[in-house]
Parts: sequence; structure tokens; C-alpha cells
Amino acid sequence: MNKNRQKFNKIFLILFLFLFLISCAGSPYTGRRQFLMISSEQEVALGEQAYNDMLLKVKLSKDKDLVEMVNRVGNRIAKVAERPDYNWEFSVIDDDNVANAFALPGGKTAVYTGILKYTADENGLAFVLAHEIAHALARHGAERMSQMMLLQLGQAGIGAALYSESEATQIAVSQAYNIASTVGITLPYSRTQEYEADHIGLILMAKAGYDPKTATAFFKRMLAGNSGGRPLEILSTHPADDKRLAELQALIPEARKYYKKRKN
Repeated sequence: MNKNRQKFNKIFLILFLFLFLISCAGSPYTGRRQFLMISSEQEVALGEQAYNDMLLKVKLSKDKDLVEMVNRVGNRIAKVAERPDYNWEFSVIDDDNVANAFALPGGKTAVYTGILKYTADENGLAFVLAHEIAHALARHGAERMSQMMLLQLGQAGIGAALYSESEATQIAVSQAYNIASTVGITLPYSRTQEYEADHIGLILMAKAGYDPKTATAFFKRMLAGNSGGRPLEILSTHPADDKRLAELQALIPEARKYYKKRKN
């Protein structure tokens, strides 16, 4: 049994290394190495399906001026994202209680009306949309799915390695693995993606003709409007507010190199 388990562990390690080596990619602008096991075509198909399902469950805004503004700003940023293979589409969800926005793989993007009280103008909206578009551009969704697949593979390997151990030992190790992978891998990666979306988003808004210096004003308005407390950074999907604001300010000089004031 031990020989079989050792053989399995060796095969598992070789498979792990093989998947890691063949699945690395580079994130745009930042060059960060990524682990991707999902093809772009698969990712886009999942995004399309999720977007269509979402449209059946939400109320879309009928404010023509608002919808026109979101489409105008969104399409300007989509143009500089240089992904003509994406089927860009922008929607406004009528929900003042949700201060959020998202962009799905393939370019389907939505903004909740609840965040517009913080954007204040097109510059603030540009940062929100550019940040979300950056998530899609950097394929963060595929990266998260790939990460979960890899962690599930690790869980299976641990289960096989502990096959002859007691049930209590198997449960204890499995729980420890889940906690360690969440706190040590999943959440840190999520925070890394948020920093990266800010980085790429600032560049995109600058290339689209929106001054990246205005991003910090929007972020400060969001912080002022957030009365609820946040969890400790180590247990959060997002970076601590003060760190994120400091990083935004540090990235503005780089983004300003791409900035050309747009014509009215």
C-alpha cells in the first residue's frame, strides 16, 4: 500500500508540475505570471451565459441619459482595451442599494445605479468601468477558476495519500488544507487581482482620455460613504483601504504617461 501511495504521489507531483509549466501566461501591462487552465473561448462562453442569466433577474434602468453616458464612457475604454474579439455590451442595473459594477469575460459589463452617487462625473465612472474591464482583460475569472481546479486536484491528492489513515485524521487534514488554501492562496490572489485591476484600469482610463488623477477622488468618496466596517485584510478579498489608496496614488505617474486629454 505504501509503495502504491508513493507511486501515486510521484505521478501527482509530475502532473502538477506539468500543468503549471504549460499553463502560465502573462497579464497585460503588468506582466504578472498567471496560471490558466481555461481557454479564452471557454471563458467567454461562460461569461455570455452568466450575463444572459443575469439580465433575466435584474431591473434595467430606463434613464436614457444615464444609459447613454455609461455606454459612451464604456465604449471609449473598450476601444483602447484593444480586444476586438470581445462583444462589448454595457448595461445599467436599476438598484440604488448596490454600489458595484462588474465586467464578465468577453466584455459584458454592468453598472449598478447605487455606485453612481460616488462616481460624481464621467471621470469617476471611467475609473469604475476601467477597473472592471481590467478584470476581464487580465482574465481574472479564468485565473480564479484555474486556481480552484488546481486546489481540488490537491485535495484529491491529499485524500489518496491519507487513504489508510483514520477518518478523524482525514477530516482534520482536509479542514486544515481548506483553511490554509483559502487564507494562504485564494484570498491573497484575489487581493493581487484587485491591485492589478486598479493598475491596468488607471492606464485604460488614461488612454481613453480620462485623467487618472481623478481616480483617488472617487475612491475617497467611496470610503466616506462606506459606514460599515471591513474584515481584516488577511480574511478579505480586497486590499485594506489605506493600502489600496496609497497604491493608486503611487501608480498615477505611470498612468499619466498614457494620458491625452480628450476632445469634447
